Amino acid sequence: MQHRPRYRLMRRILYPYDGEQPLSLKQSLRVMLGWMLFFPACISLLILPVVVFASYTLQRALVLLIFAFLSSAFFFGILGLLIVSMSNKAARFRQARKAQIGQQ
Repeated sequence: MQHRPRYRLMRRILYPYDGEQPLSLKQSLRVMLGWMLFFPACISLLILPVVVFASYTLQRALVLLIFAFLSSAFFFGILGLLIVSMSNKAARFRQARKAQIGQQ
């Protein structure tokens, strides 16, 4: 039975893998989707009080919230892609290093 480490909540949401193995396509998409939804939702919730206190019209408030969500989703999606690709490269490097040490 393989022991799976228990991570903190933020780690389980944003990157629940140990980094020893390269991520599969499904795992990669899960990480990217987590980054594309978690941070933009937080940013939108932080902008919400500004919209309320500034007394924007409903249309302008919706445009501002949608813009904040979509722009941050794009930005954090790119960061998620970078994290996945760097994690996979590190895992492959680690595996190659273990194989090289094992052959000696």
